[in-house]
Amino acid sequence: MPLNPKLEKLLAKAYEPNHRHNQKYGGKDITFITNDLGEPVTLFIGKRNEDGSIAGERYVRTIVRQPQGSDILKSHWELKGKVSRS
Repeated sequence: MPLNPKLEKLLAKAYEPNHRHNQKYGGKDITFITNDLGEPVTLFIGKRNEDGSIAGERYVRTIVRQPQGSDILKSHWELKGKVSRS
């Protein structure tokens, strides 16, 4: 299932590098983790548990960069499956 374009726009921004960000979006809880450049690369979306984890879906972002540069040529989010409380 593809991500909502508005959510993708939120995730296209740069944030604090190597950090976990917890937010609400569209009535759901989201957590995304950024890489060393501050780009979101892992996304959890669903309902937050008491321990702070999310039961829902996990997405991973693939980023293709220009050779010898840090500019993004293309990127896409791929659904990796369900996550639930263990």
